[in-house]
Amino acid sequence: MSAEKKRVPAVEGWFTLDPEKPQLLGTRCTSCQSYFFPKESLYCRNPACAGTEFAEVPLSRTGRIWSFTNAGYQPPPPYVPADPFVPFAIAAVELEEERMVVLGQVAAGTGVEDLSVGMEVELVLETLYEDDASEYLVWKWKPVAH
Repeated sequence: MSAEKKRVPAVEGWFTLDPEKPQLLGTRCTSCQSYFFPKESLYCRNPACAGTEFAEVPLSRTGRIWSFTNAGYQPPPPYVPADPFVPFAIAAVELEEERMVVLGQVAAGTGVEDLSVGMEVELVLETLYEDDASEYLVWKWKPVAH
């Protein structure tokens, strides 16, 4: 990354830009305390709750892989692929505190052969793409080194 480029989220409001400890931003229903990601603003998705008020909350930075797969095809727009497209791993991660599953790409350099169900991962930021002015960041899951 060149020093003059601004680091911006590829999707505004979904995660913090803290380079050391990024976090996903979700919401929590003020009635039933259920967590949601992406954020909810209209009605509680919990079928047992009629809540309509939500508080924005940072979500856990760590979790365990619930499932994973390989994306061997180029996703459609608005995804911006590397040129040429390189397959990547995707993981469904159960967040440590919230016990909800969040899907996301796995950090560069980690393939499906490196993953296992139950493996601990943490949230990291990586560049999705760049233009002349900005570096557009996304969150990814990275195995925790022990």
